[in-house]
Parts: sequence; structure tokens; C-alpha cells
Amino acid sequence: MSKKFRVRFAPSPTGFLHIGGLRSALYDELFARHHGGDFILRIEDTDQARTVEGGVENICNSLKDAGVIPNEGMWIDDNGKIIERGKHGPYIQSKRQKKHLAYAEKLIKMDKAYYCFCTEERLKDLRAQQTKNEQAPGYDGKCCDLDHKEAEQRVRKGEKHVIRLKFPQKGKITFEDIIRGKVEFDWSVIDDQVIIKTSGMPTYHLASTCDDHDMEISHVLRGEEWLPSTPKHLFIYEAFGWKPPKFAHLPLLLNEDRSKLSKRQGDVSVSEILEKGYLPQALLNFVALLGWNPTADREIYTHDELVELFNLEKVNKAGAVVNYEKFDWLNSHYIKELTDSEYLEKARLFIKTKIRDQEFIDRALLLARDRLVRINDVADEIDYLLKEKFNYKEVSLPWKKQSKKEVIQRLEALLDLVNEFSDKQALDIPKVEKEIKKLIADKEWGNGDTLWPLRVALSGSEKSPGPFELIATYGKERAIARIKDSLTHLKGT
Repeated sequence: MSKKFRVRFAPSPTGFLHIGGLRSALYDELFARHHGGDFILRIEDTDQARTVEGGVENICNSLKDAGVIPNEGMWIDDNGKIIERGKHGPYIQSKRQKKHLAYAEKLIKMDKAYYCFCTEERLKDLRAQQTKNEQAPGYDGKCCDLDHKEAEQRVRKGEKHVIRLKFPQKGKITFEDIIRGKVEFDWSVIDDQVIIKTSGMPTYHLASTCDDHDMEISHVLRGEEWLPSTPKHLFIYEAFGWKPPKFAHLPLLLNEDRSKLSKRQGDVSVSEILEKGYLPQALLNFVALLGWNPTADREIYTHDELVELFNLEKVNKAGAVVNYEKFDWLNSHYIKELTDSEYLEKARLFIKTKIRDQEFIDRALLLARDRLVRINDVADEIDYLLKEKFNYKEVSLPWKKQSKKEVIQRLEALLDLVNEFSDKQALDIPKVEKEIKKLIADKEWGNGDTLWPLRVALSGSEKSPGPFELIATYGKERAIARIKDSLTHLKGT
């Protein structure tokens, strides 16, 4: 086996890549890059009935969009074509079926596996009886002692069968897990597992174990739910005399109520998350910290920092709660970190308007940035700025108990002032603020009774950005039009 660190992410193409799968892939990638090793993408499609058309493409595109890039195995090129890279292929499990069957036959010859001819009806009755007797469900070993020659004859005659592993019935198996430490199982509670189905396709237990060996995988990082399967896989390694990889079983992802996060629940597929306006860098930062935090004194890490700091031994055993409030906070942070051009390129995708003044629209988008949790929220955030008219009947233009006459006085003076600005000056927030505050001081007015009416006039709302920012966003002509509209309303009531 190669001394180089080699890890694999091996999802099934049975649907969209979800957040738990992304975490496994990310940890594989961080681990491989940290150690200068290889990160392989392998597709485990032996369950043909559940394979979804386009599933491989979704996995590859989701990883690519999230920025988690394998350097070997399955991938998708710039033309959307699925390709394989590397010398250990094929990297699609179903294409390795002949290899798996050969391995299964070797296990039979070594008396580590056997042909099983039990019908579905018998297995169904067995499960029912076990349930009735309050026993753990499992195969009872009926076929394990069949005469080998007799079994081979039945196979040659075409009798329907599977191949099962032949586990010890006594004793224990102990192994060391990088995250969980020493783990021990009794062989008596592990039933003889099917490794070749009646269709001739291998099950996960045989295929993944043999493929991991053939592809020289040094470390297997996978979800906690696979921990009970590890003895079955180690049994195969021992039977063939292979050196097993090191295992690290990652903690479960949990909902806020601490129930297991399921890919059948909403908002967990990577493609949906990104489509909803979350940034890839926020998603990676969030997912990386689901069960691991390298320093415990910060929450923000770049992808390269995560690579540098990654340490499997620091991954927690306990389940990790997927806290979407934290995700929102991280995403808001990363939106603010974008350059103006990066932000505008993304935000423009969510705006549909008849207004053709792109410079104004971009100023509106930039004004909204600090208030955004997700990029796609921007349409709602700037909707008021793009409206042709406001309904001032729904808001209060006067400040507290201020008279209508006084509000008109303030707004008319402010209208005159904005009229004096050049187009360039109206876009300069510090200049606008300086001149308006000078007017307030010269008139000996209060800030509240001047700025409140101006802000509501410009936004049509009692909650909005400040009036200086609004004027600079609108530009001279639009700001003047808003103030005039508010005065027309006041004078008409």
C-alpha cells in the first residue's frame, strides 16, 4: 500500500448532495491537502434501483460550486461531461462488478463467505418471528454450513442466491478509531452480511472495502452511522491479509431539537443552499465547524486556513447541531467581505426592473449590502428604492408631535439645498451630510425634526437607511423627485 495519504469521498448518486455529504467531502479535502495527499471522488452506485438520473452530475457540480475539488476520480469538465481522472479506475463502482465477484469467490474458497439460498418469504417470516420474540433482527445462519459442492451445484443450476460473509460466532473485535478511540463489538450481535445480491451486484460492505484496498486508501472518513459496519469491513481486510486503512467516524448532524438531520428534510441540499443566496465560502466555513473548531476563539476561517489547521483528532464525538442562525451570521459576514464588483455580479442576478439606469441600481444594491443575510434577499431590500411612487398615507412624515407646517418648511429648505448640489456632489455621502447638517445648524433646527421627515420622504418608510445615504443612492434628480412627492402629499392633506 502507498505510504501517501489517500482519502476518498464515495457518495451514492441517489439524489442531491446534502450538507452531511458536503462535510464528509470537505474533511476529506482538508485532510488530504493538509498532508499533501490525494482526495478521490468515487461513485458508489451498486444500489441501481435508487440511482437517480443526473445524480453524478449533481454531486460533481455541487462540490465544484462549493469549492471542494478532488484531484482524482470522477469529475465534470467545463463542457458538463462526466470524466474520470487517475490510474486506479474505474471510479464508478458498478463498473468494477467483475472484480467484486472475484473477491467474493475467493472469500468462499477461504471459508470466509458462503452461498445463501434463503427466499425472501423465509427471511420475511424470520424477521416477523424475531420481532414477536423481541429479538434483534438478523440472519440466522441457516445456509452457512451447507456442503460447498452441493451449494456450487445449486448455483450452476441457476438457483437464486446471495453470498454472505461468514463471521465468527464468538469473541470480540476491537479497533482504534481516530475520533472515538478504542471501539469494541461482540461478534455474536453481528449477523452474516450479504456481500453479493441476487442481481450479482455487490453490496456496500464488499465493494467499498475492496475498492478502498485497490485504490490504496489510507484513511476512511465517514459518518457515525457506519461505525457498526466497521467490524464487517475489517473482517474482509483480515481475510485477505490486507492492511486496513485508519477509520475516523464523524459525528452526526442534528436538527435544533437534536433529532438526526435528514436529507429528506428541507434546506439541506448543497445546490438549494447556494441557490438561496448563501456564499460558497460561508457554506464551507459553516460546514467545517459542524463538529470541529481548530482554535475555539474564533468563527471565521478561510479555506486555506482550514487546510492548515485541520486535525482529525480534534473532531468531536458528540453530534453537531446545524444552527442556521449561525449560518446566516457567517453569510452576512462574507457578503460584507466581497469586493464591490464581486458583490454586484452576484446581486444583479436577483433584480428584475424596468429601470435602465444601471449605475443607480448598483448604488441601491451597495446600499443594501450591510443589511443582507443572503444575497437573494437584496430584491426585497431595495424594492422601495425602485418604486415609482410611495403611499405616504401609510407613514408619518412629522417627527413625533411636529406640525405639518413645520415639516413642509423643513422639506422645502432641504429641496432647495439638494437643487444646489451638482450631480457629482449629490453622490458624495460626506458632502451631503456636511451640507445638510450645516443647514440645520444655520436654521437652529433639531436633527430629529429635520432628518426624520427627510428620511421618510426619501424611503416611504419609518425604518430605512439614513437620509444622506439615500440621497447619494438616488442621485440628484431622483432625490428631488422623492422630496417633491412628499411635499405634494403634505400640501394636499
